[in-house]
Amino acid sequence: MSHKVNLDKLDYQIIQEMMENAEISYADLGKKLFVSGGTIHVRIKKLEEVGIVKGTKLSVDLKALGYDVIAFIGIYLEKSSLYDTVAKDLRKIPEIVRLNYTTGNYSMFAEVVCKDIQQLRFVLHDELQKIKGIERTETFISLDESFSRNVIASGE
Repeated sequence: MSHKVNLDKLDYQIIQEMMENAEISYADLGKKLFVSGGTIHVRIKKLEEVGIVKGTKLSVDLKALGYDVIAFIGIYLEKSSLYDTVAKDLRKIPEIVRLNYTTGNYSMFAEVVCKDIQQLRFVLHDELQKIKGIERTETFISLDESFSRNVIASGE
């Protein structure tokens, strides 16, 4: 977790612009925000140092790469104190792309991306079954992703 940092309007504008297009050059971003490219560079360096900006990620169309199955798995633990151990084991399964510690019915909620149902079956039947501390799971297959977006960065 990052510490509470004093950010100004320019910092929030930089974050918002970079979330929309991480490939924009510092010079072009500076022109857009009416400051120098050097100022943008210094601000981004500061945002990286305090842990707000964590590098850039390439946005990929998973379906175009042949990943046709996205599923969410609600995981019930035998004891909630097993979370860290189970999370460490789940991290070793490459098909799990996101894991959250949650309130509600499940102790954990995982997002899984697979090429097909056979691969999902392998993850559920062979991989998850090996992990000690998981009492049971409930799987939800995504039929369609309506949208995915970043939060709007604002100082309010």
